[in-house]
Amino acid sequence: MEINGVTAIITGGASGLGAGAGRALASAGAKVALLDINRELAEATAKDLGGIGIECDVSSEQSIKRAFDRVGSELGTPRILVNSAGIGPHQRMLTKGEAHSSDMYQKVIAINLTGTFLCCNFAAQAMAQLPSDDQGERGVIVNVASISAYDSPGGGVAYAASKAGVVGMTLPMARDLGNYGIRVMTIAPGMFETPLFRGSPGDISDRLAANAPFPSRPGKPVEEFGELVRHIAENSFLNGEVIRLDAGNRMPARFG
Repeated sequence: MEINGVTAIITGGASGLGAGAGRALASAGAKVALLDINRELAEATAKDLGGIGIECDVSSEQSIKRAFDRVGSELGTPRILVNSAGIGPHQRMLTKGEAHSSDMYQKVIAINLTGTFLCCNFAAQAMAQLPSDDQGERGVIVNVASISAYDSPGGGVAYAASKAGVVGMTLPMARDLGNYGIRVMTIAPGMFETPLFRGSPGDISDRLAANAPFPSRPGKPVEEFGELVRHIAENSFLNGEVIRLDAGNRMPARFG
């Protein structure tokens, strides 16, 4: 896909991996819309990129529809969707005999998994109405999972379940949308330099990043994550696959 001039929606785009994807796509000429629960930060980040920032709660179908409608009216129908909105609380199945919070579990699923599905649903319907390019392509969806989908430490049941669901959607969604010229890819990042990374207690995140064979450091949201998003958009032969972006890191059985 030729990125220059196309509209790209990035959820969770105000900071972290979403902002990294937004910067990489904007540098390639995309018209970017950053959707985030934090409206002020989304607008500030978007201003730097020459795009628009929109408040959006991806756990709400109505909020997603309002945001997508605004993008359509101001920037045009998106050909690129990057789903990076997410939360990452951790809790063990039993804590001093007390069971895992079902409310927390359901909230993580609602944002990370159902929110991703809903955004894909709206985007696919809109992309299918677009004229195809000279390769027969109409759009590309890039979902964001996590290496926790494969080897999460203890305490990550809710987060791992939500991200494993994103991984599981990838191939059937690509198969469903292939006839429309819409590709679906997923990135499973490891430890990246993001607010979520820095929000971990103590120095756990730094120690986990140091476990990677090479490079033994956190990833870079623009140069490494964002540029992979850009490459996926530009390489039309990438479809229906999950790419681990983790420097070869594998998570330990437990934090600490």
